[in-house]
Amino acid sequence: MNRKVKKYIVVESPAKAKTIKSILGNEYEVFASMGHIIDLPKNKFGVDLEKDFEPEFVVIKGKEKVVEKLKDLAKKGELLIASDMDREGEAIAWHIARVTNTLGKKNRIVFSEITPRVIREAVKNPREIDMKKVRAQLARRILDRIVGYSLSPVLWRNFKTNLSAGRVQSATLKLVCDREREILRFVPKKYHKITVKFDGLTAEIDVKEKKFFDAETLKEIKSIDELVVEEKEVSLKNFSPPEPFKTSTLQQEAYSKLGFSVSKTMMIAQQLYEGVETKDGHIAFITYMRTDSTRVSDYAKDEARNLITEVFGEDYVGAKGAKRKGNTKIQDAHEAIRPTNVFMTPEEAGKYLNSDQKKLYELIWKRFLASQMKSSQYEETRFILRTKDGKYRFKGTVLKKIFDGYEKVWTTERNTGEFPFEEGESVKPVVVEIEEQETKPKPRYTEGSLVKEMERLGIGRPSTYASTIKLLLNRGYIKKIRGYLYPTVVGSVVMDYLEKKYSDVVSVSFTAEMEKDLDEVEQGKKTDKIVLQEFYQSFSSVFDRNDRIVIDFPTNQKCSCGKEMRLSFGKYGFYLKCECGSTRSVRNDEIAVIDDGKIFLGRKDSESGSPDGRSIKGKRNLPEKRRKGKKSS
Repeated sequence: MNRKVKKYIVVESPAKAKTIKSILGNEYEVFASMGHIIDLPKNKFGVDLEKDFEPEFVVIKGKEKVVEKLKDLAKKGELLIASDMDREGEAIAWHIARVTNTLGKKNRIVFSEITPRVIREAVKNPREIDMKKVRAQLARRILDRIVGYSLSPVLWRNFKTNLSAGRVQSATLKLVCDREREILRFVPKKYHKITVKFDGLTAEIDVKEKKFFDAETLKEIKSIDELVVEEKEVSLKNFSPPEPFKTSTLQQEAYSKLGFSVSKTMMIAQQLYEGVETKDGHIAFITYMRTDSTRVSDYAKDEARNLITEVFGEDYVGAKGAKRKGNTKIQDAHEAIRPTNVFMTPEEAGKYLNSDQKKLYELIWKRFLASQMKSSQYEETRFILRTKDGKYRFKGTVLKKIFDGYEKVWTTERNTGEFPFEEGESVKPVVVEIEEQETKPKPRYTEGSLVKEMERLGIGRPSTYASTIKLLLNRGYIKKIRGYLYPTVVGSVVMDYLEKKYSDVVSVSFTAEMEKDLDEVEQGKKTDKIVLQEFYQSFSSVFDRNDRIVIDFPTNQKCSCGKEMRLSFGKYGFYLKCECGSTRSVRNDEIAVIDDGKIFLGRKDSESGSPDGRSIKGKRNLPEKRRKGKKSS
């Protein structure tokens, strides 16, 4: 008769449960909680402001049977809680421990990869739940509840639709709106781009700043057919290998190289982390994918060094003690995102993975392997060419590859070639190319560049980047056109209201400071109650649940009568109106930005420098009821 199983492990997902079960065999039963089981109530505020922000937690609807099952498992034997290793995972573990009456026990296990070596080590070394991490997560949840539950009903009531406001999402929306304002205000300046081409190389005219030349000067430059080498400087240049991926850099590279949205990247990364079915069982392919650390375990480094030696030779193995860039915010228990088994090449992995999974795995595998290789080395030649009279100079740089190093795996485009001339030597023939160009504003954000900016400014954390951008797109606050993010009418109007009334809450610096406060709660330097009190004192002093959002903006749109139309909001949504009585409907998702009290509809025309109005596709006339004057404001 088989001995009854008395050890149980709780994880969030069935895929993760299957992978761990395949490692531990019959010694453990692995149960999936299907994510969160307990949260603040959906239909009421759920935070007692009079009792020091005491939260009211309830079992999530549909999770009652899961809770009963967990209680039953805890009675039968030893229960280990293996939710994710970030703050949210720690809070999930705390909730499970509370409902199973196992708080205070050493029953929490964490791991950054689901491999036999790491999982078996984890189950041997359970610890108590980290209450500092839990308090930091609960503080975040309560902060977001205060903002969302307070401001969202104001938006619902005024816009008659299911909109929302939140700390991180509003600060991120502000970034998109601010960039659109920059583009709107930008005044282009014309300049001439002048290059000379010779012997397969190029050099640009040497000027302190971009310059617009007169016709006579251009004619003189165009006639240049010979130059003299004034200076030539040759040096060795090393290019360091890239660091292995963390969440933000993975999202950026997957967007840039694969065209994956940040939410798609995280969905596929989650699958690779939790494991997929193979002929050898359920196997996990990468380490934990929500991390801001670039640390790599010695074990993984040694495996990578062995593979590099085997495939490319010892000359390609990087220095073992290579330093990495510091980041004071990282949780050092985390590792970088890397393959769980570096010997599982992309070709081999492709036998088990679908097309998108293989693409992302290959990106992670190559980046990790490259990070453990030597720098690439080039001979860099910087040169200055001048006309014989010394009136005009041209500068150029060219690289000659000496050693490819990590670029054997992680390819990088560089301007390569050879400069075969010496100082004082004539260079001819040269071909002068002159282009009239305009200075350009900063580009609009893509999902990848927005994540990069969020990380730089300290808005959100690795686990929130994808969900924040997805929420803004789903709410219609921003829209994506050919990969670039634009604010919409509804997004800009909501942002204008929030900026005027709650400037602190939506400011980038405030949101970043709040993240620092939460980090300090986790580090034990601050208490969650103090952070909540300080925030609520500031927020409650300006909050008015009965706020009426008045929408009456001058616009850049002209009526057929020649007068400026104004944006308003009525029973049927946004619309433009004119003194003459003419009206025109405007969709919520039309591109728009508000600057100095005026709303500009349409994308900015890069040719004329003014909004082109091409996004105004609404019907010229409103529904019959509004045309008859029955407007609702």
